[in-house]
Amino acid sequence: MWKEESLDLVLVPAGLAGMVAYHVWLGYAIIHRPKLTAISLNAESRRLWVFAMMDDPMKNGVLAVQTIRNNIMASTLLATTAITLCSIIGIFVSNSSASESTASPIIYGNKTPLLATIKNFSILICFLMAFLCNVQSIRYYAHVSFLVTVPVSIGKKEHCEYVSRNLNRALYFWFLGLRAFYFSFPLFLWNFGPIPMFVCCCMMSSILYFLDTTTSFTRRLHSQSFRETAESMDGEIESVVHAL
Repeated sequence: MWKEESLDLVLVPAGLAGMVAYHVWLGYAIIHRPKLTAISLNAESRRLWVFAMMDDPMKNGVLAVQTIRNNIMASTLLATTAITLCSIIGIFVSNSSASESTASPIIYGNKTPLLATIKNFSILICFLMAFLCNVQSIRYYAHVSFLVTVPVSIGKKEHCEYVSRNLNRALYFWFLGLRAFYFSFPLFLWNFGPIPMFVCCCMMSSILYFLDTTTSFTRRLHSQSFRETAESMDGEIESVVHAL
């Protein structure tokens, strides 16, 4: 006979497997079909932005540092939020373990104290991962803020490539920290039962698909912009080489 506690053993792994499968597909698309994802297009846009800023660091240095500072503030806000929520969850778990509390009768699923501890621990892990990823993002942003203002000639592409790689690493860590926040949503709803958690996983995967993928119009627009920028950069490099 079907038991209420068995519902967690079916819906929770199914919901988490759906979100993990989506992110495995997203990683495959980023590597093998980069134009299909907004992450890859944004990474290429940041690369071209670094080249444009370092074309004349004395003129564009203030703009570059202010832009990076805005991203540092965004990562700092997420890191602060994550570590604050970790503290709140720790206090809640310690208080709930000290006092005996009964689960709400409206929750349909497993209501044992052991599973409640697992739920809180899973949410805590998500926020700790978000905090660590955002701290690493701040670290790379601070490094790039120094490198982007270093005077460098137009023809020296190696330095610009190094700066763009570090900037993209900062954004990748920020992306991972934000994903940790997204994963905490269904885990939080798990406290209200496995059904809300499973529904949230399905909705989250659908919403993230529309946020992570690009349309044909966006791909054509970026491809044309990248091609024109690359041609202009090559022309400037050739003019500098001929002048020398």
